[in-house]
Parts: sequence; C-alpha cells; structure tokens
Amino acid sequence: MKALDELTFDNRFARLGDAFSTHVLPEPLDEPRLVVASNAAMALLDLDPAVAQTPVFAELFSGHKLWAEAEPRAMVYSGHQFGGYTPQLGDGRGLLLGEVYNEAGEHWDLHLKGAGMTPYSRMGDGRAVLRSSIREFLASEALHALGIPSSRALCVIGSSTPVWREKQERGAMVLRLARSHIRFGHFEYFYYTKKPEQQAELADHVLNLHYPACREQPEPYLAMFREIVERNAEMIAKWQAYGFCHGVMNTDNMSILGITFDFGPFAFLDDFDAHFICNHSDHEGRYSFSNQVPIGQWNLSALAQALTPFISVDALKEALGLYLPLYQAHYLDLMRRRLGLTTAEDDDQKLVERLLKLMQNSGVDYTLFFRRLGDESAAMAVAKLRDDFVDLAGFDAWAELYTARVARDGDYSEEQRRERMHAVNPLYILRNYLAQNAIAAAESGDYSEVQRLHEVLSKPFEEQAGMEQYAQRPPDWGKHLEISCSS
Repeated sequence: MKALDELTFDNRFARLGDAFSTHVLPEPLDEPRLVVASNAAMALLDLDPAVAQTPVFAELFSGHKLWAEAEPRAMVYSGHQFGGYTPQLGDGRGLLLGEVYNEAGEHWDLHLKGAGMTPYSRMGDGRAVLRSSIREFLASEALHALGIPSSRALCVIGSSTPVWREKQERGAMVLRLARSHIRFGHFEYFYYTKKPEQQAELADHVLNLHYPACREQPEPYLAMFREIVERNAEMIAKWQAYGFCHGVMNTDNMSILGITFDFGPFAFLDDFDAHFICNHSDHEGRYSFSNQVPIGQWNLSALAQALTPFISVDALKEALGLYLPLYQAHYLDLMRRRLGLTTAEDDDQKLVERLLKLMQNSGVDYTLFFRRLGDESAAMAVAKLRDDFVDLAGFDAWAELYTARVARDGDYSEEQRRERMHAVNPLYILRNYLAQNAIAAAESGDYSEVQRLHEVLSKPFEEQAGMEQYAQRPPDWGKHLEISCSS
C-alpha cells in the first residue's frame, strides 16, 4: 500500500493543452476536516486506508496542498440542459487535479469538486456545500456496490467556510474518481464552435485511451460510438431495474464511458412510481423516472450529431437503432433475475409490466418487495406480500402466473432460491430520508451517521446485524422527497 506522496501521476488530458482546459489552482477551505472516506475507492489508488486519518489528507483534498506532479485543470465543454443548448459550460466548481495510475496500470482521474471559481463558473461561486458533497459521495459508492456503473468518491472534506445558497451553509469538497471525466458535452463544444482540429484530437484521445479495441475495427470511430450506445443502454437498464432516478440527464452530465456521473438531485424510488420526478427544478418532468430511457436515446442522438464529422449519418442512425433493443435485453435479463428466474420465456416482459402496474396503483415499496419475494418459496412469498396491494384480485391473478412460471423455471430448493435472489435484490439502498438524516447530523458536527450509512450501503445485499433501521420503509415525510439543484 502507498502513502500519499507515493502516487504516480500521468496527466494525459492536461497534455491536450489550453484549448481543452485552463490551469486553475484550488481555493482552500477554512479549517478542513475529514467527514468520510471510502477504503474501497482508496484501494483503486493503492492507498493505505490509514492515511485518511492524517492531517495531510484533509489538506490535500481541501486545496491547502498539492502534489508537485499534479496539474489542476478546469475542463471546458458545453451541453444541452433540459433540452436547450448552452454554448459554454465547463468545470465551474471542479478541477481535474491530475491522473494517477496504480500498480495494475489503471489510470484514475482525481477530480476535486467544490474547489472554487474557474473561468467557467459563470455566476457561481465555485463552491459545493456539505449536503451535496455527502450525497454525491454516498451515491457514487452505493451505486458501485449495487453493480451500477458509476464514478467513485474517495472522500468528503468539510470546513468552516461559509457558503450561501437558500441560506448560509458550510463549504465542502468531494474527491471524485473516474477513468475519464470527458462528457458528451466535450464533443458538442468543439462541434458547435467549429474547431475540427481540436475535435479530432479529442476523438483520438478518447479512442486511444478508453476504447483501444475499437482501433482494430474497419471504422474505429463508429465502433467506439456503438460501444458508447451499448454502455449507456446497459447503465440505464440498471437504473430502471433498481429504481434509480438521476434527476439531471443533461448531455454535459453524461459520461463518454457510460457511467453514472454528476450526482445532483438524484433519488431511489421508495414506493414504485413510474412518473416520479426527483428534481424540484424539473417542472415539466423531462427527467422523470419513466423518461430516463427515451432521454438516454435523445442524449446519444445529440452526441451522434457532434460526431457527424467522423461518421456517416446513416451509420450513426443504425448504431442509435441498437439502443432500445439493447436496453430492453439488459433490463429484462436483470428483472428476470430479480424475480428469481434463470430461463427466458416470451411472456416474461408482460409478467414484469403487469407487476409494475399493480405496484404503481398500490404504493408498494419497490426495493422491499423484491427482497421479500426471495425470502421463501414463491407461493409463501406472494401470500405474505398480497396485503401490500390494493387490487387483490389483480395481484392474485399475477401471483398465479408467477408461481407457475417459477415452477417451469426449474426445481430449486428454497435455500437456493433465496441465495440467488438475495444476490441481486438489495436489502439496503440510499433512500433520500436516510441521506437527509446523515446530512443533518453532519451539519451539526457529527459525522458518524454518514460513515455508518456508507458502511451499510457498501454491502447492500448482505443482511447486517443491528442495522435493521436502514432496511425499513421510510416515514411519510421521507417519501418522494424532491431535491433541488442548488449545491
């Protein structure tokens, strides 16, 4: 394991030059203190977890110190925000400190969010507040533990620095990790500003570093775009299967790697509601839970437009045509597994849709239903879950179809069924009310609840002794919370 001063930097994006980013030093936070750190994320950098408790750790990730090899850069990009194109965005409060490669030869971006003003801050102050930093940290690590592709979070550093939002809050920084922080909006920026040389350089950078296998294909750029389509189809299928709402699916928040990225007003479903809107600012429901699938395709179409200098329109349309079939295949495969099924039948899609309609009309807890469905035999489980539904006749009809389907699937013991289903159906998810409880404690100076919640969510499929309160349905005040974009 390494100490902090033993990290090896190789700042490949910074070497692209000033057309792609601007050199900016982070603005230090006052009285920095560690709020929470992820041992699993630290392992990606081969860091000894013990270094998180040292003073220099908080100093490095609060802007007070910097490695000599680091090259902090604010990236420039544009993007479609709620459907409208914004010509220039960029890292308004984040800095790419540099790229570190580990002993396995993997490169990881160190991206500090809340690091102060940059040339792309527009009217903002470049800061992040404690609550949003905690939410991003918890979400990054929780999604990864669920098997959903995501950026990672190394730590949150709190401070006494005052930051004004709707009220005065405390500034914080979160250190994010990803193989790349390049977004769809990077390609849009160089396309719409008519900078073909830089756009080609960006395309080659992404192709060579992140999609090297595509270089061997007859049309490397097209092969790369197809891979981006597939990755996004799989990611959004997992969002839908696990009830995750991103909240702000602007093209500048879409990663070129197909990972969940830029957490703002996100939420996991409590009661199943296909029309749930988690973003208080999303007045028209553009990014509602049910709209995430078509919006994913819309965003890929926006990226395709930016790639027309390299790929024919017909080829791009053909590649985009793969999105929905790929999404449906990934989604149905995961939903089959969530139902405990190991084989495929033609009517499985209808079985899933019928269940979700019943859940929609009854306010059934999405996560706990699937977990309890695997607690015992299919017949016993549906008998116990029946009372959660308003339409008893409808549920009985579905239960009959389901138990018959399970019987055709194979002869498995109750223990085998439980083990298989519990491996894909989490007991613990990052419910908004749990995050809010942890944030409230942290804002009063008690970080223990953030740390405890992080530990629980790092093993979402395993029942953990003494942690029953994290697996309960939320109180009425905690259901369907809407989160604002302010941070």
